[in-house]
Amino acid sequence: MPARNLVSSSGFGSSSSVADHSKVRYSRLATDDGGYIDLQFKKSPPKVPYKAITLATVLFLIGSLLIVIGALLLAGYFGVTHTDRTIPVLIIGILVFLPGFYHLRIAYYASKGYPGYSYDDIPDFDD
Repeated sequence: MPARNLVSSSGFGSSSSVADHSKVRYSRLATDDGGYIDLQFKKSPPKVPYKAITLATVLFLIGSLLIVIGALLLAGYFGVTHTDRTIPVLIIGILVFLPGFYHLRIAYYASKGYPGYSYDDIPDFDD
């Protein structure tokens, strides 16, 4: 590491408050790169979480199917004697659909390169 040089105040005024703080330690910048190369600071291409995207697709499809079945049961398209049992099918369908849709949307936007979306936002399984 280069030696530190003491710099005195010159040309900026001679008040006593400036004179008290004039002995600030500065060091010269190194003339070499210090062993660093630009390649160290480049971001590697993102790793695509295929397992998480597959799980999101399965959740999306199962949730969509349950929502459609729940809506048809609730509408009376099928002959159901107890309509209070159709609401849980609809609720479970919505609860399964939402995370699948959310993660598929992130994966789609990340694949298209939209700013603010990355594959890092999708939780991946530890291999």
